Amino acid sequence: MAAFIASLDDAAPAPELGAPLTGLWWAAKGDWDRAHRIVQDDNSREAAWVHAYLHRVEGDLGNAGYWYRQAGQPVAKDSLEAEWQRIANALSGSAPA
Repeated sequence: MAAFIASLDDAAPAPELGAPLTGLWWAAKGDWDRAHRIVQDDNSREAAWVHAYLHRVEGDLGNAGYWYRQAGQPVAKDSLEAEWQRIANALSGSAPA
């Protein structure tokens, strides 16, 4: 997880990251559109979770709810920062989902 956070200072994400973490990386960098394109093209539950987060960032809570259901995750009620951290931890293997 520390390496993932440190990589946010880089110009691009590490090539070995999967789509969900890459999308989360771009979201942290403020590139919502790029993050959305990446997770939109991945059918995994993990990508759906990041997709839900992105729609929550956007303020589209109805769409976010759909993606939380696809991910098998409860709708987040905490801060966006806390949710980003929780997803990053879960996807990087630092904590259970």
